[in-house]
Amino acid sequence: MKNRLGFKNALITICLVISGLSYGQNTTENDSISNKLKEVVVTKEKKMFTNKNGNIKVDVANSILNSAPNTIDLLSKLPNITLSADKENITVIGKGNPLIYIDNQKVGMNDLTALSVDDIKTIEIINNPSSKYEAEGRAVILITRKFSKKEGSQTTLSEVASFKKEFNNYLGINSSFKKNKLEWKANFNYNKLSPWESHSINYQIPSEGIISNYNVATANTKRKQFIFGGGLFYKINEEDYFSISMNSKLQSEPFDINTTTYNKNGDVENNVVTYSDNKSQKNFINSFVNYSKKIKSIDTQLFTGLQYSNFNQDSKSLAQNNFNDTQFELAQNSDQKFNVNVFSGRVDLEKKLKNEMKLEAGGLYLSADAKTDFANFNYDSNATIISNYNFEEKNSAVYSQLSGSMKKIGYSFGLRVENTNIIGKFKNDNVPLINKSYTDFFPKAQLDIPIDSTKSITLNYSKSILRPNYSSTSQGSTYINPYFLYSRNINLNPTINNQISSSFQYHDKSVKLSFYQNLDPVYSSFLFDSKNNILIFKETNFDKESGLNLEFTLPFTYKIWTSTNSLSCILNKIEDDSAEFITSKPYLYYYSSNEFKLPKGYTIVVSAWGLTEQKEGVFERKPVFIMDLGVSKSFLTNWNCTVSYNDIFRNTIYEERFTINGISSKARYLVDAHEFSIAVKYSFGKIKSAEFKEKNIDDNSNRIR
Repeated sequence: MKNRLGFKNALITICLVISGLSYGQNTTENDSISNKLKEVVVTKEKKMFTNKNGNIKVDVANSILNSAPNTIDLLSKLPNITLSADKENITVIGKGNPLIYIDNQKVGMNDLTALSVDDIKTIEIINNPSSKYEAEGRAVILITRKFSKKEGSQTTLSEVASFKKEFNNYLGINSSFKKNKLEWKANFNYNKLSPWESHSINYQIPSEGIISNYNVATANTKRKQFIFGGGLFYKINEEDYFSISMNSKLQSEPFDINTTTYNKNGDVENNVVTYSDNKSQKNFINSFVNYSKKIKSIDTQLFTGLQYSNFNQDSKSLAQNNFNDTQFELAQNSDQKFNVNVFSGRVDLEKKLKNEMKLEAGGLYLSADAKTDFANFNYDSNATIISNYNFEEKNSAVYSQLSGSMKKIGYSFGLRVENTNIIGKFKNDNVPLINKSYTDFFPKAQLDIPIDSTKSITLNYSKSILRPNYSSTSQGSTYINPYFLYSRNINLNPTINNQISSSFQYHDKSVKLSFYQNLDPVYSSFLFDSKNNILIFKETNFDKESGLNLEFTLPFTYKIWTSTNSLSCILNKIEDDSAEFITSKPYLYYYSSNEFKLPKGYTIVVSAWGLTEQKEGVFERKPVFIMDLGVSKSFLTNWNCTVSYNDIFRNTIYEERFTINGISSKARYLVDAHEFSIAVKYSFGKIKSAEFKEKNIDDNSNRIR
C-alpha cells in the first residue's frame, strides 16, 4: 500500500508540473516528420566517426562498416563497445549494459540479429540519456536506418562468405517501396552458420577435499537462421502518421558438446569423458502498431502505441558419461521449454514552450508472462524431476522532462517513476515463491556550459536500474559433467545505479570523468551441493560495486588518413562478503580505428582494441588485444566488394580467476573469431522521400531472451 501511495503521489506531482508549464506559448515553428527529413542536407563527405561531449556517432552507410555480416559483429567494431564471449550481452565501457533503440524503437538482442546491416545509416553511442528513455538507460545505442529521398523502389542483395574454423554463409534481401503517402519495407535473411567454441574451468574446494577441472574440447553447432521482417507506414497528413511493423527470427541448432573431466574427491580420482547431444529451437517475434497526431488546439505532439513480443525456446539434451576408459553410460535426458509473452502500451506528449523550452511527458504499462516447463530423467537414480514455473511482471511508469537554455547554458531536468509488481510461483505450490512490489524514482539532470565557440563543459547526474532478463525466470540448466552444472537464478534482484559525470569538449576532442555506485550488481558465482556432489555455476547478486572512469576521445584527420581513438583509465571495485577480495587496480581500455581513402575508390581500415590486465576486487582477468583489417571498393555503380580479416592474431581468448564461497576457480574461454570473409552487395532501384518511422513502446524488450 505504501509503494502504491508513493507511486500515486509521484504521478500527481508530475501532472501538476505539466499543468503549470502548459500555459507557455509556443514561439517556434511546428515540428513534422517531413520537415525533419527536409532539414538533412549532405554538403560534404561524412567522417566515419564524429564526437560530441564523448557521444560518438558512426556513419555506417558510407563506410566499410556496412560490409559486416550482421549487426552484432558490426557493433563489436565500434569504440567503447564490447561483447560477452557468447555474444549475448553488450557492454559500453564504464556504463554497463546499454539500452538499444532503432529509429526510436526500443529493441533487444533478438531484434539486432533481425536487422540487416545494409539497412543502417548511423549508430550513435549516447552516454547521458534523458528521462524519456527507460530507467535502465545508463547509456543508449541509437541506430538510425537509412531512407532515400527518391520515390519508387529499391532492393539490395547481399552475400557474405565467412571462413573461420568452418564455413559460414549470410544471404540477405532488403526491399523498400514508396508511393505517395504509403511506404513499406521488407527484409529476408538466411544464415547457415557453424560456430565453434572451447571452454575450460579448473577449480578447488579445500573444505571438501576436491580438486577438479573440465575442458570442453569441442562444441560444434550447425545453426540455421531465418530472419525476416516488414513494415507499413501511412502518412495521414503533414502532422500525423500511422505505422505497423513486425520482425522475426527462427533459429534451429543441433550442437554436440564433448567434455573431458578430472575430479579428485579425497582419495577418489576419476577421469570422465562426457558426450551430450543437444537440440535447440528459438523463435522470436516482435510486432507493434503506432499512431502519432498533432493536437493543434494545445499545440502538442501525441504518440500512442501498442506492442506485443514473444520468445519461445525448446531445448533437449541427452548426456552420457565414460568413467576411466570403461564404456559410455546414459546419465540424464532433459527437456526444457521456455515461453515469454510481453504486451505493452504507451503514451508520449511533447510540447515546445516559450524561451526555447521543451516539455516531454508520458507513461508506460507493461505486462509480462513467462512459463517454464522442465523435465529431467536421471538414469543413475531412475528418477524424473518435473517442474512448472510461472512468472508474471507488471510495470507502470510515468516521466516528465523539461529542457531548454538560459543565458546560453543548456539544461535538462527529468524524473521517471516506475512501479513494479512480480509474482513467481511453481504450479503445485499454494504460496508464491516470489512476491515483490516496489516503486522507484529515477531523477536525471544535465547542464551544458559553453565556454566559447570551441570549448564546452557538461555536468550530469543520473539514477538507473538494471533488471534481470526474463530468461532468468526459467528453471533452465546445462549439464557439463557429473560434477558441474550451469543454472539460472530466479531470485535475482535488480541492480540500482547512481552516477555523476563531467566532460570537457574542445573541437572534436573530449575528456570525461565519471563515478558510479551499484547496489546488488549481478555476477557469476559458485555454489557447492554437497548432497549430490555437484558444483553449480549461476548468476547472483553481489553486495556492491563502485567505479571511476577517465575517458579520452581523440579523433584526427591528415590527408587520406582519418583516425578515431579512445582511451579509458578504469578503476572498478566489486565487493561481496562471500568472495575473497583482491586489491583493485586501474586498467586501460584502448581503441583505434584508422581509415585510409586511396585512389580509384579503394578504402582500407585497420582497427584494434584491447584491455590490459583487470583486477576488480573479486575478479581478475587477463589482457585482451584484437586487430582487424578490411579493404573495400565500389565499382560499376551498384556493386560493392569488401574483404575482411578479423582477429588477425587469434587473440579472442578470455581468462578469469576468482574465489567465492570457499571455491577458487580459473576459467578459460576461446571464441572462433579468427575470420577471413568476402562480402558482395548489389543494389538496384531508387526511392523518393521515404518517411518510414517506428517507435517501440516496450522499454523492456532487451530482457526478452
